[in-house]
Amino acid sequence: MKRLIDYHLRQWVKRTHRKPLVLRGARQVGKTHVVRQLGDVFEDIVEINFELNPRVKEIFEKDLQPERILKALSLIAGKRITPGKSLLFLDEIQDAPRAITALRYLYESLPDLHVIAAGSLLDFALDSISVPVGRITYLYMHPMSFMEFLKAIQQELLIEEILNHKIETPMPEPVHDKLLEYLGVYMAVGGMPAAVKCWIETQDIAECVNVQYALADTYRQDFLKYSKRFQFKYINLLFEQIPSQLGNPVKYSSFSQEYRKRELEPCLELLHKANIIHKVLHSSGNGIPLGAEASFDKFKLIFLDIALSQVILGLDYKEWMLKPQQEFINKGAITEAFVGQELLAYANPTCQSQLYYWFREARSSTAEIDYLTQHEQAIIPVEVKSKFGGSLKSLHLFLQTHEKSLYGVRFSIHNYSVYDHIHSYPLYAVAGIFGDDKAAISDLI
Repeated sequence: MKRLIDYHLRQWVKRTHRKPLVLRGARQVGKTHVVRQLGDVFEDIVEINFELNPRVKEIFEKDLQPERILKALSLIAGKRITPGKSLLFLDEIQDAPRAITALRYLYESLPDLHVIAAGSLLDFALDSISVPVGRITYLYMHPMSFMEFLKAIQQELLIEEILNHKIETPMPEPVHDKLLEYLGVYMAVGGMPAAVKCWIETQDIAECVNVQYALADTYRQDFLKYSKRFQFKYINLLFEQIPSQLGNPVKYSSFSQEYRKRELEPCLELLHKANIIHKVLHSSGNGIPLGAEASFDKFKLIFLDIALSQVILGLDYKEWMLKPQQEFINKGAITEAFVGQELLAYANPTCQSQLYYWFREARSSTAEIDYLTQHEQAIIPVEVKSKFGGSLKSLHLFLQTHEKSLYGVRFSIHNYSVYDHIHSYPLYAVAGIFGDDKAAISDLI
């Protein structure tokens, strides 16, 4: 299955002044697969997995002399590693912290060597070692976006139409309805590659849900790898409860009346570091960058993948297949989380993206904007409306009080339209306006 990250990996291969590349992201989002696929453009790929072969890390304990390390890895793999011809893939590198440090010396002594490292819980290792700053390139991976899903089911013409469609012209209704049907399937299947692969091979949503249950169990099994034993009950509670709190500002009392913030907050940070959840920080939205006015103690959460969150909640997935438009209305929080997941997927993968939202509390009324985005030099407020009609008071209020925001965006099941400084896009069209990674998205066609 073709991924957005494939474009960036190919660009990295061609780069003259190339640094070792570290792929970051949650477990099971497809990091190993995309690297193995990239290996096809080399004469050979040498894959070292530190989790499967824990003794290999002993090679890095003696010293970090690049030529000695390369020779030893060649002997273990049974393949000669030749700079300029071979791809060296160090998988699950978080289990060998000294190997992360060694990337610097491989870059300095063997600049022609193509080296990629990846790891499911890599962010925890990076916190505990001296990272070779300026000697490593990072790329961040996410679950498959809706555009990647359309590519996987061979709907390239629809991708091209979404990317090129003008907002002033409604999509032909039969095409609009077909895209909402495909989006309904995506909402049930989700973006985890194993689930998408299952759907392509079986067209059986029940089988896909079984895959999702297995993936959720994989994340649960990881808890003890990065949390202390006394924290296990807290982190498990958050994992089970966070999907029910999507779209709401976080209040720790909403997760449990028994446990307090001082017990839950560190465990929420662990889930965040494991990339299982993403924070949507509050920002006043008065200027660029949005992070300059962010409140780190005021935030909402979205889960790694919309389908996984629904599996954890035990929601009925069949209705997405039968009545997708009705489900968008019934499951507004899931729909809002979907847009957040899309915004992350289409962001520049060379840096870790951050989502923002806005709210105003007043005695007479409150107002909230689901997402604030920076598009070129403008701040664009984004509202996700799952219901037909629906008030846009918050969107208009934001535009009235923020002069630098010239228009707002609404995502809904409605067709394309423009009216009174509000640009309305269908839910399937996030990539059409907020696809910062345009070259990679276009590469899917």
